[in-house]
Amino acid sequence: MAESVIHTKSLAFAVKIVKFCRYLCDEKKEYVLVKQLLRSGTSIGANVRESKNAQSDADFINKLSIALKEADETQYWLELLQMSEIITRDEFCEINNDVKELIAMLTTIVKKLKVKK
Repeated sequence: MAESVIHTKSLAFAVKIVKFCRYLCDEKKEYVLVKQLLRSGTSIGANVRESKNAQSDADFINKLSIALKEADETQYWLELLQMSEIITRDEFCEINNDVKELIAMLTTIVKKLKVKK
């Protein structure tokens, strides 16, 4: 059950990141930091998707752990964009709330799986 929710939310977040990065390139003319944000923000969902075809329980946990690391990195880039005044506080809060939710979900899933192991 949790995996299907995380799959849906991570894909929706990736779409949001793509659109947000397009906006930052078009409107703010920011390219360097956006490239990092796009890479890490879309990698979350890619790793969650890869976990569906994990070769073992350890591989499954590893893929979701990588997704968690990418979510944390995405939050870093968002913080940097906001602190550098490239994005507004409101823009930051809207997308940061989504990544915080993904981080919380992935943390819970990974911890539960590690306990089971």
